[in-house]
Amino acid sequence: MDTEKILAEASGLQAELTEIRRKLHRHPEVGFDLSFTKALVKEKLTEFGYTPAEVGKAGLVALCGGKKSGKTILLRADMDALPIYEEADIDYRSETDGKMHGCGHDMHTAMLLGAAKILKEHENEIEGTVKLEFQPAEEIFQGSPDMLSSGLLENPHVDAAVMIHVSAGLPVPSGTVMVSDGGISAASCEQYHITVRGKGGHGSVPHETIDPITAAAHIHLALSEINSREIDAHNYGVFTTGRFEAGQASNVIPDKAEMWGTIRTIDPDNKVGELIKKRMTEIAKGVGAAFRCEVEVDFYDFCPCMIINEELSGDVLKYMKDLFGEKAIDLSVISGGKPGGGSEDFAFVSHKVPTVSMILIAGSSDDGYIYGQHHPKVRFDDSVLYRGSAAYAYSALRWLGQHNAD
Repeated sequence: MDTEKILAEASGLQAELTEIRRKLHRHPEVGFDLSFTKALVKEKLTEFGYTPAEVGKAGLVALCGGKKSGKTILLRADMDALPIYEEADIDYRSETDGKMHGCGHDMHTAMLLGAAKILKEHENEIEGTVKLEFQPAEEIFQGSPDMLSSGLLENPHVDAAVMIHVSAGLPVPSGTVMVSDGGISAASCEQYHITVRGKGGHGSVPHETIDPITAAAHIHLALSEINSREIDAHNYGVFTTGRFEAGQASNVIPDKAEMWGTIRTIDPDNKVGELIKKRMTEIAKGVGAAFRCEVEVDFYDFCPCMIINEELSGDVLKYMKDLFGEKAIDLSVISGGKPGGGSEDFAFVSHKVPTVSMILIAGSSDDGYIYGQHHPKVRFDDSVLYRGSAAYAYSALRWLGQHNAD
């Protein structure tokens, strides 16, 4: 497959991809509630000659190739946005209050649609099948398991999987493609919610109350003992309380206080995570009891760590170097070989089939893109969209050609 031809075809789609991406950006949707987004993706896939099928609560899948026998490779884009107010200084800002494409999933969706169009033009050359996945609910770690339970990896059976995530705010040139090296590339994540129940009353008579704020504050401080004294220093295990709420008035002791946060590890068997959960529960309940409070500890929305297949990573890095030259690098050059602390629900797929992830730099901090993902002011560089489409399409064509010839 001629790299110059693929890049030229992708470049010719740049204006269309930008239009799609900005339309999605203006109309962000979250979780599984993706009616506008799904309709647009369906419309474009149908226009390109596909027959998209619904998978799970809000996912879409389309197939390309299959005219020649061979293996199947999965290309994935996530579609959901974040429940945050946009503050970016752009003329296509979100028109939906409290929702924003702050993680770049609108970019991913547009790029995979571009790849779908390119692949359709080369359908007769595909040695096997390309399965295109448009996934909901990545931000809440529910979209991938939902689609997996609905048969994502079957009919036809998937042999390898590829995802791309854009990134902004790093001192790396825009348009650079970084391929994750083999091993664990991203941490697991699990949400927690701690509820501390006491007895409210007037602030002037605290002796007549059971103050849940005092108990919750001591619980918050006591939990740090897990990291400093109970986790092997060679293991990675971190938990963060990102939300703490109690009361509505300055002169009233409330009935309850609540904390929400996350647990992250890089243990594929999640033994470290299970230890943290066990000790969090014991400490929270024990400290709460010392302050005469009842405590509930709940865990939910678990996502495992991402495992990158070494052979597939090596293959895709070679393909990207052929396609982009010096603007394709091994992610370890930047990461130092350390797994990222962020999490990605495509990790569920990585525990089922050989998987690789790529990062496409869509805005360098050297060029004024100073905010990163999930920040209300984050901006992404639209000019790299065609490069993402080319990366998706070329990696699928090359991998199928190489491995079906084995």
